[in-house]
Amino acid sequence: MTSGLRKGLTSYGDAGFSLFLRKAFIKAMGYSDDALERPIVGITNTYSDYNPCHGNVPQIIEAAKRGVMLSGAMPFVFPTISIAESFAHPTSMYLRNLMAMDTEEMIRAQPMDSVIVIGGCDKTLPAQVMAAISADLPTVVIPVGPMVVGHHKGEVLGACTDCRRLWAKYRAGEMDDAEIEAVNGRLAPSVGTCMVMGTASTMACMIEAMGLSLPMSATIPAPHAERFRLAEASGRVAAEMAKTKGPKPSELLTPASFKNAQVVLQAIGGSTNGLIHLTAMAHRSPHRLDLEVFDQIGREVPVLVDLKPSGEHYMEHFHHAGGVPKLLAQLGDLVDLDAKTISGQTLRDVVANAEDVPGQDAIRSRDNPIKKEGGLAILHGNLAPRGAVIKQSAASPKLLQHTGRAVVFESVEDMTLRVDDPELDVTADDVLVLRNAGPKGAPGMPEAGYLPIPKKLARGGTKDMVRISDARMSGTAFGTIVLHITPESAVGGPLALVKNGDMISLDVAKRSIELLVDAAELERRRAQLKPAAAPDEARRGYAWLFNETIMQADEGCDFDFMQRTGKKTE
Repeated sequence: MTSGLRKGLTSYGDAGFSLFLRKAFIKAMGYSDDALERPIVGITNTYSDYNPCHGNVPQIIEAAKRGVMLSGAMPFVFPTISIAESFAHPTSMYLRNLMAMDTEEMIRAQPMDSVIVIGGCDKTLPAQVMAAISADLPTVVIPVGPMVVGHHKGEVLGACTDCRRLWAKYRAGEMDDAEIEAVNGRLAPSVGTCMVMGTASTMACMIEAMGLSLPMSATIPAPHAERFRLAEASGRVAAEMAKTKGPKPSELLTPASFKNAQVVLQAIGGSTNGLIHLTAMAHRSPHRLDLEVFDQIGREVPVLVDLKPSGEHYMEHFHHAGGVPKLLAQLGDLVDLDAKTISGQTLRDVVANAEDVPGQDAIRSRDNPIKKEGGLAILHGNLAPRGAVIKQSAASPKLLQHTGRAVVFESVEDMTLRVDDPELDVTADDVLVLRNAGPKGAPGMPEAGYLPIPKKLARGGTKDMVRISDARMSGTAFGTIVLHITPESAVGGPLALVKNGDMISLDVAKRSIELLVDAAELERRRAQLKPAAAPDEARRGYAWLFNETIMQADEGCDFDFMQRTGKKTE
């Protein structure tokens, strides 16, 4: 088996010349023959001035390189695209599959025996793992880590749960311009990902539970020295994997590891986005994620991590309480502890080394959970034939069974223009409906599912309403919000048939979301429905590829030509 510089030679019709030319040019970088004879560890560089979440990537790279070289291998750093949620238009989700393709092809195209992928901001970690599964080269994941907390007037702040909470107070007139500006400078006090259980932390926790990163990698704060020591250790592991040619993702990602990820997703009160990403990752493998099985896991697995938006603490508190290893210890027989990890250990070994922190209350025991059921529930009904999701752990209990009148917004733009109109016919008991915000309709399924409370209601004291859409929502958000309604309205899903004034019934205990309109009337409306037209920009380039091949939320929103066929996981 070829390795190092001899791997994947450029095609010139003469292998000897290909290697000769490759060495001649790489020596221009000052490398010695000794260095060039070593196994190669590729290291992705996702640093960008547009991506503050990845602000510590240059330091992580240096530490990872140190670990690789200390173990006798040769690190080669290479760039891929970088995605930051608040800077990507129309949404970072629109670019996730492009990053997955970019990363996969760079892994395939360049000589490396193993690879370290460094990511954090929401869509980067799933994109990188999707790429790793498809390329199936030994892979070590290094998350960039969460920010440290901020403070304002003696209150601990966390981006972006408190971004949304305090912005809602500002919209309601409870905070003036000067104070919201002061808050703006204190919400994100360091580089790193959101320090609450948003999508970035959710993905990092699941990836650690799947054995693709080293213990504690999900929770170490981004600026801490421990983060860089972990990067050095990750480099050492990647070097050993380069020498031994394994384990590959296909050896680690079994039905048991995918189930472990689902258990952890429920137990941490994780982001609804995590379900889409985990589905896409599973569908890159021979396995499948079954929404009914996932919902059943949620009925059996309690929320044990007391973290915003489902609880009170922040990621650094989760870390100092023992992180994912301690969580796995508390979950006990709910996870498969015989699952293997990149280091050669099993999760049982990881749990045996979990730190016991007296007095900590960020990680609860199973007999004292934050919530008796898992964070996420799967809903079905005539509005969502293929499913929808709600983060029940971050919802208002009194709204989990609710029937109300639909107030419909045709698009994100329509919502933006009308939601604060004083003449809008809306009450706190109504159900806000957003459509044409799914994978094709938006495009890119933006995090617009957190529909703002209409200003006139917010100023009257309304803090939450039932809101439903075919969009996504940030994992940092709180509210009684039904998301990922599938099929989406832009492809003719039932959400396209809802009219203002229709009654909608939500019953989370029964896992039901129903439009209370008789079937004959819905068929009449369907007959009058006009097909959604593709936007003009979807006629070329990546926009065309996205529009033509994007799949629905229950399939992971991957491109249809990128998934593998296979069996459902148990």
